[in-house]
Amino acid sequence: MNLRDDARALSGDLVQLRRTLHRIPEVGLDLPRTQETVLTALDGLPLEISTGSGLSSVTAVLRGAQPGPTVLLRGDMDALPVAEKTGLDFAADTGRMHACGHDLHTTMLTGAAKLLSAHRDRLAGDVVFMFQPGEEGFDGAGQMLAEGVLDASGTRPDAAYAIHVMSAGLRSGVFGTRGGPALAASNVLKVTVNGEGGHGSMPHRAKDPVQAACAMVTALQAWITRTFDIFDPVVLTVGTFHAGTQQNVIPDTATFHATVRSFSPEAQRKVREGSPEVCRGIAQAYGVEVDAEFVEQYPVTVNDHAEADFVAHTVREALGEEFYAPLPQPLHGSEDFSRVIAEVPGAMLTLGSPPPGADPETSPNNHSPLAVFDDAVLADGAAVYAELAARRLTKAA
Repeated sequence: MNLRDDARALSGDLVQLRRTLHRIPEVGLDLPRTQETVLTALDGLPLEISTGSGLSSVTAVLRGAQPGPTVLLRGDMDALPVAEKTGLDFAADTGRMHACGHDLHTTMLTGAAKLLSAHRDRLAGDVVFMFQPGEEGFDGAGQMLAEGVLDASGTRPDAAYAIHVMSAGLRSGVFGTRGGPALAASNVLKVTVNGEGGHGSMPHRAKDPVQAACAMVTALQAWITRTFDIFDPVVLTVGTFHAGTQQNVIPDTATFHATVRSFSPEAQRKVREGSPEVCRGIAQAYGVEVDAEFVEQYPVTVNDHAEADFVAHTVREALGEEFYAPLPQPLHGSEDFSRVIAEVPGAMLTLGSPPPGADPETSPNNHSPLAVFDDAVLADGAAVYAELAARRLTKAA
């Protein structure tokens, strides 16, 4: 079977589907219009389709003509609460945006379902297509696991794969992956400092939570650099800081939230235990109270080494050597697909997709309101999804 040629024959349909999805971005776990669009696109294929009970997921199982193992392919479907500023003629105008390329992921997975359905008679085993809501901070993968996606075919998958497009950093059409840690763990440090408010001209008669919270922010940065090995790094970035109502009033409280990224269980443990302690020590020194909560979101995405090697071989053989570039180091983003490949061997791939003519080093990155993705990668993305499943079933048979 020549899946790449078949995928290119579908290119027009894939572009149309992607642009339809781009116009209707939905956030979180409830994606009714997106789910309906996916179900319509899959209609007529020889798939066993089910939808989630607690979220707008779609799980589709393709039964090969011969019995065999199971492979899972995942595409996430949700968007971000970002107001689009791309100026594209198919841009969303809802205050939400597919700024991370999930509309491409959904389209490519739909394309793979069509490609593999057309060659069902040559498959020995089953393919599970996992259309997932809520990747952007809602743990949709965890919820789909709880609802039984790994048992959808009746046999737990031998392998699982996901593709993530990048609007910057990689040349368009180039795939990459690596064995071992591929993306960071994502956690949140939530801090509320409780002091005693007062007049801004008399700080000695108050207990200023703003000053204490500022000291915590700077102390945390210094603590990171003096606690963690630079070859097992931790990144802590304060993204929100709120306090006060007027310049001459010392407030009672100050709050800040930080994202915390790490690449190993040991580093995650140390930052989980240590960062609240840093805040408590500063609070004691300033005579205020603090509530410091460390919330774990997604674990490190750890690619199976053998599966990562298989991905590299598959892309090079199916597309050509120039379409693969190994990732030299993990990316600082995080993924709830980490939960899937913690249960079964698998790998996450990246796919460069900056717009035509753009410099990958300077084009707007994922999550930017200016992020633009190249539709030209859709056919090869669908083909690689399909190739991974077909070849992995053959390998396992």
